Amino acid sequence: MMKLLSLGRLRAACALVLAGASLVAQAAITITDDRGRRLEFDEPPRRVVSLLPSSTESLCEMQQCHRLVGVDRYSNWPEPVRQLPKVGGGLDPNIEAIVALRPDVVLLSVASRVSDRLEALGIKVVALEPKTHTDVRRVLTVIGDLFAVPRAEGVDRLWRVIDAAVQAAAQSLPAKARGARVFFEVSRGPYAAGQPSFIGETLARLGARNVVPASLGPFPRLSPEYVLRAQPDLVMVSNRSAQPVALYPGWHNLPAIKAGRLCVFGPEQADVLVRPGPRMAEAARIMAGCLSEKLP
Repeated sequence: MMKLLSLGRLRAACALVLAGASLVAQAAITITDDRGRRLEFDEPPRRVVSLLPSSTESLCEMQQCHRLVGVDRYSNWPEPVRQLPKVGGGLDPNIEAIVALRPDVVLLSVASRVSDRLEALGIKVVALEPKTHTDVRRVLTVIGDLFAVPRAEGVDRLWRVIDAAVQAAAQSLPAKARGARVFFEVSRGPYAAGQPSFIGETLARLGARNVVPASLGPFPRLSPEYVLRAQPDLVMVSNRSAQPVALYPGWHNLPAIKAGRLCVFGPEQADVLVRPGPRMAEAARIMAGCLSEKLP
């Protein structure tokens, strides 16, 4: 009788062990980043360095800001982020400063040149590339999954807010603003927001026509002469430097410039406009305001 009882207890103990192992397996996190690399984590990373402002903002919007221990020099929203250690730029970060923060993971751009160096030091890297609306939604999903944020509370909620804001901004525009031909300069070069970029897609939903075609890619560098030939009805310029905008040679002859159909977005608005993350809702309202104000 005692042997049978002991055997029963042993079986029960084994069942508990197997159940525990099953729960651990279920808790493991597996994601695929935008390099196509599969990464596994035993639990949501506790210490995070973000070298992408859009990822910083997305993480905080999902109520995970407390996990950040360091950010790039351009991450400045929301307010608590400004107090975190800065580890350089997204493309030229300070490796020693990152290592000193003992991160469980570093979020960075696919274009960053430091992924291999960090991985060689034993630091996990998640590379992300949000260029289009579809990319943004996918990246939000990856971030949410990595930090075990339920999709209903993370990506689904954020995307509903963004989508509703863009739709509301479009509906707020007067008829005169629809069909306007727009050139959007993302940064000095000029680097433009093309049709397939997240900025270009927002403009299209607002009813504007982008003078930079999809064939040139999301963010092509153009010659000033290209814009002269394109003859946009409205020019939008992202000016993060806060310095007076100097027109490119010949641009003073553009009818749009002569008529004052130029929107120059200072540092705060520029940060909102060029970051593919949760503040795309606000970006749609900013662009809609420019279209409403400047078109005759």
